Amino acid sequence: MIALGTLAVLEHPGQLAELRAAEDPKPAAGAVEELLRYLHIVHSGRRRVAPEDIEVADRTIRAGEDIVLANDVGNRDGDVFPDPDQLDIHRDARKHVAFGIGPHQCLGQPLARVELQVVYGTLYRRIPTLRLAVDVDEVRFKHDGLIYGVYELPVAR
Repeated sequence: MIALGTLAVLEHPGQLAELRAAEDPKPAAGAVEELLRYLHIVHSGRRRVAPEDIEVADRTIRAGEDIVLANDVGNRDGDVFPDPDQLDIHRDARKHVAFGIGPHQCLGQPLARVELQVVYGTLYRRIPTLRLAVDVDEVRFKHDGLIYGVYELPVAR
């Protein structure tokens, strides 16, 4: 997530400049939530069982039937997040489902948030000339497992 978020921010120079200039930790905290929504690294979906009959998009899912919830799709729901395919570090993205939802949320999410806030709140200020060392088309993405990411992120100062 650190590498993916860094790549995303490097591709949005205006938002990168705001993070570099921020002395207050609030912009980094907001950026973390937006990056979790925008990038969502677990694409495999979550398997759940309907506890009762429910209606979804004019279709009935019966109690006991399996459901696979695609969190990455949920994080791009235009009814919840206007202009969902755009990265916007000013967006209120706290409704994302990157860590699951309800009783099935990741127990490590507070630690993950703190780690990401520290990284995104300091990295770009400490290395103000940070940039990609290769063309973005040369970055190899992981599509072969449960977790989406990059194999490596070549950067330069």
